[in-house]
Formats: sequence, C-alpha cells, structure tokens
Amino acid sequence: MHGITKYLGQEVQIIWSMSYLEKVRREGRDANPFFVLMGIDVQEAGTGRAVLRMPVRPDMMNGEGWLQGGIYCALADEAMVLAVYPLLSPGDTIATITETTTFLGGTREGVLFGLGRVVRKGSRVIFAEGEVRSESPEGPVLSRSIATFIVNRTRVH
Repeated sequence: MHGITKYLGQEVQIIWSMSYLEKVRREGRDANPFFVLMGIDVQEAGTGRAVLRMPVRPDMMNGEGWLQGGIYCALADEAMVLAVYPLLSPGDTIATITETTTFLGGTREGVLFGLGRVVRKGSRVIFAEGEVRSESPEGPVLSRSIATFIVNRTRVH
C-alpha cells in the first residue's frame, strides 16, 4: 500500500506493508516495543474498544514504592489508541492533541487492565476515554483519562 501525506507542509510518500492494527493483531505484544518493555498483552482491540493487560513489576515503582503515575497514563493511552485504530480509513494515522488523567487509587502489585473507548469520532478529530483498573477489566478503577486525537489523512493509491 502506498500513500501521500503532508509533513511540515511538504508532500511525502509513505509505503506500508501492513497497518499498525494488523501488526498488533498478528504479532501481539511484539508489534510494539513499548508493549514488550512493559509486558503489555492485547486482550481485545475491536471497533471503538480495547482492553490491555499489564503485570505490575518492582521496577515500575516510584521512590515511595507505589506504581509510578506515568505508567497509568501510558497504559490508558495505548488502550485508547487501539480503540481508535479500527475506526480509521486505510493509511490514516493519529496524533494526540490533549490527554488528561485523574488518579483515583494506587497499587504496589498485581495486574492492571487498560480499557479504551471511543466517545465520538468526527472526520478529523476523535475523542476517547481510558481507564486503568486493578486485577480485572471490571476491577476497581485506579485512573481515568480523556484524550483528543487528530486524524492524519493519507491518500492511498
């Protein structure tokens, strides 16, 4: 698949062998180096919804022994992105415009689940919500995130 996109005002040709979502579905964790680093597994990546699973490890703690806050943000962000990708046209990509996270609880151990959900999709802007939950997708909510993504359209030949 080939495409043309604008980058810094210039047209740039891009060649894709497969989409990011196809790669995630085929390779799982190995499709994303961050997933490998953090031990994240994709449980679900469907239209407008995604669920990720990540074990908490000692090297993820802050100086006070709690899971470092940026990890909640990153897990929710990745879940929201995987919820968005099935809604995109071939060759389109996204970039985060804003993201806000509210921390509701902490953890020192266990397994976390990142849930992503698309709230609204426009032609150029997508709104999503994410949650990080403890021990199961239905477990206690530890953080809530909201994000806005811009769709980068690419003409596909």
